[in-house]
Amino acid sequence: MAVPLSYNVRSVAARWISALAAILGIAGAVGVFVAMLSLARGFKATMTASGSPMNALVRDAASISELTGFVTLEEVRTIEDAPAVVRGPDGPLASAEVVMNVALPLRSRGTDAIVQLRGVSPKAMQVRDNVKIAAGRFFQSGLYEIVVGRNAATTYSGLALGDTVRIAGSTWTVVGQLDAGGSAFDSEVWGDASLLTQVFQRPPNMFQSVTLRLTSPEAFIGFKDAITSDPRLTVQVDRESDYYDDQSRVLSTLILVLGSIIAIVMGIGAAFGALNTMYSAVAARSREVATLRALGFGELSIVLSFLFESLLIAFAGGVLGGVAVLPLNRLTVGALNWQTFSHLAFAFRVTPDLLLAGVIFSLLMGVAGGVPPALRAARSPIPEALRGL
Repeated sequence: MAVPLSYNVRSVAARWISALAAILGIAGAVGVFVAMLSLARGFKATMTASGSPMNALVRDAASISELTGFVTLEEVRTIEDAPAVVRGPDGPLASAEVVMNVALPLRSRGTDAIVQLRGVSPKAMQVRDNVKIAAGRFFQSGLYEIVVGRNAATTYSGLALGDTVRIAGSTWTVVGQLDAGGSAFDSEVWGDASLLTQVFQRPPNMFQSVTLRLTSPEAFIGFKDAITSDPRLTVQVDRESDYYDDQSRVLSTLILVLGSIIAIVMGIGAAFGALNTMYSAVAARSREVATLRALGFGELSIVLSFLFESLLIAFAGGVLGGVAVLPLNRLTVGALNWQTFSHLAFAFRVTPDLLLAGVIFSLLMGVAGGVPPALRAARSPIPEALRGL
């Protein structure tokens, strides 16, 4: 015979102060847990959105990112002539690029932070169809003009449309703003690759990567085989989407690890809070429990009854923690991407599966805090508890 669930609901309502304390503790742990998961997911989504399955990215075989290694102009010409590269009216859809980091002042604090400066070819917008001009126009080759991502424009001082900014001893004019759909390119500044190579005094006709538009995602394998088997080339070939996914792993893993540690520590504290609440409930209701036992309710029914009560408190905490995190959804924050050493803006992504994970996390705390008191309640001696009635 099972104890009516309404009995537990009334018990929680009667001891609402201690129950509320346990609920708030669990809500705090769940909130941190879900926030860290949504932060890591937002960063990863920003990076992976930067790559297209239609594009291939070619770089030096020894490089770990676009920032390291070089590809010569002769190698670029050979790569552009490979099969499966889309040909437009002006030739292959390919953008040989240089990447460097520069320090610019943050709007929020006035202190310098690192922004990624990308030198691209005039075909860059054709290669990356996920990047559009949101305002102004694209830069003209050979001129000291730049276009900036929308997040870069709001994050750094002096990058509004029409502003001028000093980079590498030269004055550059912001002529356009990019909308890259929330990808990493929204945090970048783009200029003419040849001019930036000259200004930064880098070797001429040397690039760090080549991004190419392929005829289809399936054409990647054939393209990669042709490039890697060419004895004239010493390069590595990735799908652009795979490259950016790989670039997100270090920081997203760090966020997950640190967030999980914090959430687990808080979860242990919340579980002890639930444990204390349930032990107090058992102590205060020892005669009630004995009466239930005397009426024929078995030990299992008592255990399940108190466990349900603990899970009820934990569920309320899980829902409250999830609701508290919802305002963070789409909130843009910034962090240093350790693989590019540049500042990257990205947004929290609070999704239904993460909220569900938070509720499950809260129920685990409820089990940890409810089982020991439930077992104690079920095993309490009936005669002693009934004495004095």
